[in-house]
Amino acid sequence: QVQLVESGGGLVQAGGSLRLSCAASESIFDIDVMNWYRQAPGKQRELVASSGSGGSTNYADYVKGRFTISRDNAKNTVYLEMNSLKPEDTAVYYCNLRRIILGSLLTYWGQGTQVTVSS
Repeated sequence: QVQLVESGGGLVQAGGSLRLSCAASESIFDIDVMNWYRQAPGKQRELVASSGSGGSTNYADYVKGRFTISRDNAKNTVYLEMNSLKPEDTAVYYCNLRRIILGSLLTYWGQGTQVTVSS
């Protein structure tokens, strides 16, 4: 069972920046897909950014150019650099790991970290 612990959330003014971290309790590998999701009050959880094998990344349209996902497999950590934050970015941000072992998909979630952007 992989434990994921997010940190770095907080209160920031619009236009500001935050850097979220997600530390895994065991090794993460290049073939693992690491994701950041978010969930705002009254809304469904949505995918923000993904980091796949070979350094591939994908972003939701509403964060492209503002957010950057990165990972340090040696430190078992994935990051989300968030710039030019907007009030609509306010949400609980969750780290997610997807791993395929022997053809089975395993999914792990962190507990989430609150990001609040004031106008």
